[in-house]
This record gives sequence, C-alpha cells and structure tokens, in this order.
Amino acid sequence: MAMVLNEEQQLLKESAEGFFAEKAPISQIRSLRDNKDEVGYAGHLWLAMCNMGFAGLMIDEEYDGTGFGCVGAGIVAEAMGKTLVAAPFHSSCIMGAALIQAAGSAEQKKEHLPAIAFGETIVTLALDETSRHNPEATAMKVEGGKLHGLKTFVPDGHVADKIIVLARTSGQPGDRDGLSLYMVDRGVPGLIVDRVVSMDSANWSKMTFEGVEATELLGEEGKAMDVLEPVLDRARIIVAAELLGIAQQTFEITMEYIKERKQFGVPIGSFQGLQHRAAEWFGEVEVTRSAVLKALQVADTGGDIRWFASLAKAKASKTAELATNEAIQMHGGMGVTDEFDLGFFIKRARVLQHLYGDFNYHADRFATCSGY
Repeated sequence: MAMVLNEEQQLLKESAEGFFAEKAPISQIRSLRDNKDEVGYAGHLWLAMCNMGFAGLMIDEEYDGTGFGCVGAGIVAEAMGKTLVAAPFHSSCIMGAALIQAAGSAEQKKEHLPAIAFGETIVTLALDETSRHNPEATAMKVEGGKLHGLKTFVPDGHVADKIIVLARTSGQPGDRDGLSLYMVDRGVPGLIVDRVVSMDSANWSKMTFEGVEATELLGEEGKAMDVLEPVLDRARIIVAAELLGIAQQTFEITMEYIKERKQFGVPIGSFQGLQHRAAEWFGEVEVTRSAVLKALQVADTGGDIRWFASLAKAKASKTAELATNEAIQMHGGMGVTDEFDLGFFIKRARVLQHLYGDFNYHADRFATCSGY
C-alpha cells in the first residue's frame, strides 16, 4: 500500500485544515480557558463539524456516517492538533461510535449511530480507574445488576448523553476475561459526575457509580476486551495523528520565529546549532508521519493492529514531547509566557501523551508484540 494519501483523502485534508484555520483558531481555546466555559467547547463549532461530516467519519453510511474510516479520522485529528480544537471528537465520534458499531446490537446501532453522526448524542467511555491506563486492571464490579466503583479521566464526561462503562462481572483485577461493557444515561440515579478541567483546558470527569442500574449490555458479557482492544488501538492511532499535528504546527511556528528573531544583528535561524536541532526535529516529524499513516492504513484493512498502534502512539508521544520542548526553548524566555500560544500546545500534548497509554505503556507493548 502506497504511503501517500489518495485524491479523496487529500481533499479531506485540505478541507479540514481550511475549516479549522477559519472556524477554530487557537484564540478559541484561549477564550474558553479565560472565560471558564462550563461546556468546554464551542457549540456552534461542534455543530459545524457535524455538518461537515466529521462526526460520522468512523460510522458506516447505512447509519448516516461518511465511512471514511481511520485514515479519514486521522486526517481530521491531525488538522485539529494544529489549532488545538476543543470538541468531543475523540470521546464520541471515535471511541463511542466505534464501540457501538463493533459491539452493539442492530437496535443499538440504529438508535445511537445516526444520532452520533449528526451530533445529537455525545457518547464517552468510562475506562480507567487510576492515573495509569490499564483496562485489564478494572476493579469496578457489577453486583446485583448494579454498578459500583470509580472511573477517572473520562473525556467529556460532564456533557455526555451516554456513558459506556467497563466493569467486571467475574474474575479479579488483572484478568482479561470477565469484563463487560454497559451503556448508561447521564443523570441516572447513583451516578455522580465531577468535572475536572485539566491543564490543557479540556473536559475530563471523575465518575462515581453508587448502585447505578446496569441494564443495557453492549456486546457479550465477560468478553469486552475482545471488542475493546481493537477499538482502543484505532483510537490510539487517531490520538497519535493529533499529536503529529501538534508537532508539525509547533515546528512551523518556531521556524517562522527563528527566521525573524535577531541576535548579534542576524536572525537566530542562521546559527548552526539551531539549524542542527531544527533538522533533527523535522526528521522526527516525518518519521512519525510515516508511522501514523501506515498504522491508519493497516487499521482500515483489518487484522491485528496492536504492533502498529503501539508504534504510532509511542513514536508520536516522543515526537510531540521533543517538538513542544524545542519550540519553547527556541523561543527563549518568551516561550514559557502566556503571551505566546506555545504553552497551549505543550499542555495539550502532555495530556494526549497519556490518553489510552503513555510512551512507556506502548513501548512495553510494542516490545511484547515483537517477541521480546
């Protein structure tokens, strides 16, 4: 498979980048932060994204989606990373939609997927229970048909209409089998949602389940990981695409700066030391681009994508870390001030680096998949 975008994908890329540059400049995330917006994203932007078809990228056409698959979703995520778009894209359109499409019954798909594609319903996944990503360590139990436990780091949890919950119906924490997925409504008795505004000004929630009725099972009981793991891998690759967008944009911003900033009467970009660092930075971004695109393509063809997903997520995490660190350093003391936008990029990058597994998690998983 050629490591390039086809004509249709290239048009989507140009459309997405133009759309976000016009409708969602970085000033928007600054405004959301300064105004302490309770929703955490602009409603008119989200509606416009849905009208553009971005919410239905992972949804088949029979359920009113656009069916662009992982490559299409990755293209849009990369464009979002360039302007730090705040929207329930990953939570609802990637994770929520993919889980329902993979595990849902015909009735569940018919009810929920078109609503997600049109932006009428926001779905999120309540997955992890500690500061570290580890789905198999889930301890939340289903006892007497009710959910009991705590979930942390739930994306867009305070605005989600539907919450997909990973809970243990049998076995002990650490067991792969015995985990099930349940879908519950926002506002049901026993569900306590505490919004947490993280350092990237995005929406995360802590959810406490105190006897929440577990009535709507998603998929087969006790076999959630068989469905969840491949869906998570696709989401990880799309998160890696957003990290790639952050790395690319910070590179472009910094290259423009060092061409203009003068010291000793010359642009600092003429200094050989900075040129070497910029060349390394550029190379790392391009290697990451290849890893992410290959992973997205393999994800659309099907099969075991664990190796590709962990490679893409680990590489993108390290590259985004390098990119944001170099951007701030090359801007000198001003790079850390709120006057510049770079602080928003580094904060968003650090959060995404940990979403669905950080570098260490995926480096270890990549090694395991490689036979080590």
